[in-house]
Amino acid sequence: MAPSRHVLSSVVAGTAALLPLALAAGPAAAHGAPVSPVSRAAACASGSGQYVGTAACRAAAAANGGSRPFADWDNLRVAGVAGRDRQVIPDGRLCSGGLAAFRGLDLPRSDWPATRLTPGAAFTMAYGTTIPHQGTFRLYLTRQGYDPSRPLTWSALASDPFIKVTDPPVSGGAYRISGRLPSDRTGRHVLFTVWQNSSTPDTYYSCSDVVFPAAAKAPAKPAKPTRSAKPVRPSATATSADPESAASRTASPSADRDADPAVAPASPREAVRTPATQPVAAESDAQGRTLLALGSATLLGGMAAIALVFRLRRSPGSRRR
Repeated sequence: MAPSRHVLSSVVAGTAALLPLALAAGPAAAHGAPVSPVSRAAACASGSGQYVGTAACRAAAAANGGSRPFADWDNLRVAGVAGRDRQVIPDGRLCSGGLAAFRGLDLPRSDWPATRLTPGAAFTMAYGTTIPHQGTFRLYLTRQGYDPSRPLTWSALASDPFIKVTDPPVSGGAYRISGRLPSDRTGRHVLFTVWQNSSTPDTYYSCSDVVFPAAAKAPAKPAKPTRSAKPVRPSATATSADPESAASRTASPSADRDADPAVAPASPREAVRTPATQPVAAESDAQGRTLLALGSATLLGGMAAIALVFRLRRSPGSRRR
C-alpha cells in the first residue's frame, strides 16, 4: 500500500467527525482486492506485486500504458452499479471493470499467475482491505470447459455465485470469506469476485486465476487372461493343503467346467488321490510280498518232506521189514 494511504487511514480513524464530509465530497475511500488466491491486479502491482516480472504481468503493463501500472491495485471500483453488474460491465472487460486504467488485466492468456485449488474442498479467500468497509461479496467460477485464450465473458461464468457472504470478519488486514469449492472443475479457471459496498455507491471487481488438478484416475482393471495364460489347475497333491477346496471338487467335478469351459475338469480319481492315501497302497504291496514269500517257503518245505519219505522207503532197513 502506498504511504499516502497509511496517512489517509490514520487521519480518517482519528477524525471520525470529518468522515461524513469526506463521503459527501467524493467517492468513498473503501479499498481492497483478493490476495489469496491472488488477483491479477495485486500480482502485477508495480512496487509490491511479486509477479511483476512474469510475461503476463509485463504484457498487461504494456497494454495499460501507464508509468506505474496497477499501483492502485486496491482501487478497481465502479460507482453506481447497484447490483446491475451484467448490464454495466461489458463482456471482455470483466477483469478491469470496464476501467481504462486497468485494461491490461483483460488480456486473454493462459499464463497469468495462478493459485492451485482442490475441487470440492473447503476454501477461504483472503480479500486484502486497505480501508475496511461494509458490503456483500459474491464469488463466481468459470464454467467447466473455460478457454483462457478467449476474453472473459459473463456467459463463461456460472450463473450463481458459489459463495455469497455479507460483512465477513476481518483478520490480519483481510476479509476472510469461507465456503466450499465446486467439485466438478478441472484445469485453469478464473475466480471472479464482486464486492458491492452497502454504505457507499461503489462495487469492486477482480479476477484471480486458479488451477484445479485433474481428477485421479481409477486403477485400470487387470486384463482377462487368455486361454494360453490361464493358470494350471493344482495337482491333487497341491490341493491337499486346502481340504475344503479338494472336497468341493470331489463332490462336484463339473464345477470348474461350469465356471470356465476353457478349463478341463479334474477327474474324480485325481481329486481324491492325496498323500494320505499313498501309505495305504505301500503297506498293501509290502503285505503281498510277505505272503508270497511265506507261500514259497511252505511249498519248498512240503517238497522236501516228500523227498525224505521216498528216501526212507528205499533204504535197506525198510526192505527187511
